[in-house]
Amino acid sequence: MVAFDEFVEVIKKTNLQKRIPFDMNGGFVKLYFGKDKKRVVSYAEFSQFLHDFHEEYAVEAFRRFDKDGTGFISALDFQDIMLSIKSHLLTKEVRANLVAAAGGGSGGHRVSFPFFMAFNSLLNNMELIKRIYLNATNGNRNAEVTKEELLQSAQMMSQITPLEVDILFLLIDLLHQTGRIVYNDLQAIAPEQYFKQITKRLAEIKAVDRPEDRSLVTMFLESGYRFTLGSIGGAVGATAVYPIDLVKTRMQNQRAGSFIGELMYRNSFDCCKKVIRHEGFLGLYRGLVPQLMGVAPEKAIKLTMNDLVRDKFMDKNGNLPLYGEIIAGGCAGGSQVIFTNPLEIVKIRLQVAGEIATASKISALSVVKELGFFGLYKGAKACFLRDIPFSAIYFPAYAHMKVKLADENGYNHPLSLLAAGAIAGVPAASLVTPADVIKTRLQVQKYTPVRI
Repeated sequence: MVAFDEFVEVIKKTNLQKRIPFDMNGGFVKLYFGKDKKRVVSYAEFSQFLHDFHEEYAVEAFRRFDKDGTGFISALDFQDIMLSIKSHLLTKEVRANLVAAAGGGSGGHRVSFPFFMAFNSLLNNMELIKRIYLNATNGNRNAEVTKEELLQSAQMMSQITPLEVDILFLLIDLLHQTGRIVYNDLQAIAPEQYFKQITKRLAEIKAVDRPEDRSLVTMFLESGYRFTLGSIGGAVGATAVYPIDLVKTRMQNQRAGSFIGELMYRNSFDCCKKVIRHEGFLGLYRGLVPQLMGVAPEKAIKLTMNDLVRDKFMDKNGNLPLYGEIIAGGCAGGSQVIFTNPLEIVKIRLQVAGEIATASKISALSVVKELGFFGLYKGAKACFLRDIPFSAIYFPAYAHMKVKLADENGYNHPLSLLAAGAIAGVPAASLVTPADVIKTRLQVQKYTPVRI
C-alpha cells in the first residue's frame, strides 16, 4: 500500500521535479488519492498511477511552457520536454532530429498540442506500427511501404491516426529522404523492448551502428567475435551429425564384396548397424578429433566471409539484393575450401579405416605424413564444386526462410530458426550430392575392403 505523502517525499528529490514542477494539488492527483489526498492505494493501483503520471507529466510540462495559453510551444521547449521526460522513448536518430521535426518540419519551429500528443503516441506505439508494417508487406521486412499503404494497413488493424503516420514519415524523411519506409527504419526510431534486447541473436550484435563507422580495429574485433561464435557453433554441429556423416561417407565409397554384384551395405541403416556391431558405438565417431580441430576455422571463416561480403552489398537502409546474398554465400563456400579439403581427406580416410584389410593402425598423423602438404588438397576441384553452390543456395534460403517463419513482430523462436536451417539445407545438400560423391571417391585411399 502506498500513501500520497510517501510518493511526494520521493518525487520531490528528483531533478526533474525541481526543474519542471508537477502540480501535486491538481485534479489528476486527486483522482487517484482522493480530494483530501488521504486515500492509500494498492500496489497494482500505484503501478497504474505511475504509468499515467508519466504521461500526465508531459502534458503538465507542455502547459507550463505554453505560458500564454496559445496551444503552442517552441521547438526548443519541445526538445527539452522530450529529453527530460520521454528520453526512454528516444533513439539516437530521433534525439538528433527533435528540433528539425518540430512543427511538422514546416520550419515554423512551433509545436502544437495535437502534434505533441501524436508524437508521443507514435513513440509509445512503435511495436504496433511494426505489426502494421508487417501486415502491409505480408511479413517481408525488406519491402518499401508508402504512406498511403501504411495508412490502409493501419485502418485494417487498429486506430493509428493520420497525424501519427505523418510524423512517422517525417522522421523517416529526415533520416533518408526516400518517401518510403522499410522495417529497419522503424528499428532506427524505436528502442527495442527489454525482453527483445536480452533475446537478441548474438550473431547480430555489432560494435557500431553503421558499416561506414567501422575502424580497422573495430572490424578486427567484430571478425574475432564472429570467428568465436562460428567455432563454437561449428564444433557443436559437427559432433551432433558426425555419425550420419560417417555413414554417408561409407555409402558414397561403397565397393563390391567378394562376389560380383555384392554390396557391403544394403542401405544406410545396415551400414550403421554393421559399424556398431564390428567397431563398437565409438566407431561412429572415428575421426571426430581432427574434424573438430578443423571445423572451427572452417565454419568461422565461412560465416565471417559471408557477413563481410553481405556488408559490401548492403545499402544504407539495410537492404540486400538477392544476387548479393548469392554472391556472399558463394564467396563464403569458396573461402572455406582452404580448411575444408585437408580436413575432408583426413576425415574420410579415418572414417573408412574400419573397412581396410590391414594390420597397421591408421591415424590422422599417419595420413598427413603419407599425403604431404600438396596431397592434402587432392580433390580440391570437386570440393569447390560442392562448397560454392551449397553455400550460395543455403545462406540466401536460410535468410528468407527466417523471415517467412518469423512471428507477427518479426522475431524468430529457436524452433523456427531450426526449421529454417533444415528447410534451407535440404535443397542445398541435395543439389551438391553428386559433387560430394566425386570428392569422396577421389580422396579415399585405395584399399582392399573387409567383408563385414
